[in-house]
Amino acid sequence: MKLYTYFRSSAAYRVRIALALKGLEYEAVPVHLLRDGGEQHQPEYRAIHPGGLVPALQTDGGEVLVQSLAIIEYLEETHPEPPLLPPDPLGRARVRGLALTIACDVHPLNNLGVLRYITERLGVSEEQKLDWIRHWIERGLDTFERLLDDPRTGRFCHGNTPTMADCCLVPQVFNARRYECSLQAYPRIRAIVDACEALPAFRQAAPACQPDAPQPA
Repeated sequence: MKLYTYFRSSAAYRVRIALALKGLEYEAVPVHLLRDGGEQHQPEYRAIHPGGLVPALQTDGGEVLVQSLAIIEYLEETHPEPPLLPPDPLGRARVRGLALTIACDVHPLNNLGVLRYITERLGVSEEQKLDWIRHWIERGLDTFERLLDDPRTGRFCHGNTPTMADCCLVPQVFNARRYECSLQAYPRIRAIVDACEALPAFRQAAPACQPDAPQPA
């Protein structure tokens, strides 16, 4: 498999976590979202993903899949062990709901394309942009923290093994830290992220460990 990825893309980060948890080998193909105006806009990449977004996964059979949660669902169906969704319908719905809280309600508002639009087209200042980012991250994490107030929450978002929800939460917390959002109001989130980051799969998928990450001097 080939994963078209960018080290700091939270959507690509989710898929890297899922691949690592399932122990699946793949070739990472970096797509730099900033260099030369963004490599995702080049015709070569648009031929792979018409929307010019990452991630995209080329399967063993050559088909290209897009959208991080659809890719994770595909991996779950084709490589069911270890499972990233619970066995029961209510549990699966809860995990999907947690994942979508991040993927639909938080991440799109702070996507690179949105941030460029509000600064370049609407004239929003850098300070206002940062306020926008922090507002939507903190609002989303507040909702997520409340959703974790549930007896089904365990060491991880749902029970005591990582699920698709954890694959989404950890990258969002990475962004929260990057933009210096306070996490003090989210004790459940902090505990779950600590548990995730103690696992080799999450460490392997982290932005700093990717081939396209800037190397320290």
